[in-house]
Amino acid sequence: MLKVESIQNGIVIDHITAGKGMEIYRLLDLEASGQSVALLQNVKSRKYGTKDLIKIEGTTVPSRLDILGYLDDKISLIYIQNGTVDRKVHPVPPKELKNVIRCQNPRCITSIETDCDHIFRMSSSGKYRCIYCNQEIHMKSQSYTDKCAMVRR
Repeated sequence: MLKVESIQNGIVIDHITAGKGMEIYRLLDLEASGQSVALLQNVKSRKYGTKDLIKIEGTTVPSRLDILGYLDDKISLIYIQNGTVDRKVHPVPPKELKNVIRCQNPRCITSIETDCDHIFRMSSSGKYRCIYCNQEIHMKSQSYTDKCAMVRR
């Protein structure tokens, strides 16, 4: 059995859909964070069978944690302080997504202007709409991989 040390201060991103931890690792740009990070894949889970998880040692919180609620509704954020669980949070989908997904409308300005940010806002119906062309993205209808079609800048 693989053993990974517990962290003293930091965050555990738990209950990531099995096989998707590396996508979240890349999205949060954890390699460039300068913090100790452990990515565990296909860990046994009583609740889900298998899961991925990411342990981030340190006090600096990655800036894009808010989008985790959009990517995977099973994810839990566990904040660790002095070696004990400080709090657990289940992220909710953010009201706005900026440079996370691309607008699929070929007539949208984001398809023409490469420097234009891809911004989607959640409507009252719980669907994201492009702020430029009003194209609708259905959260629940997209697969995880489609959701992770990130805009790389």
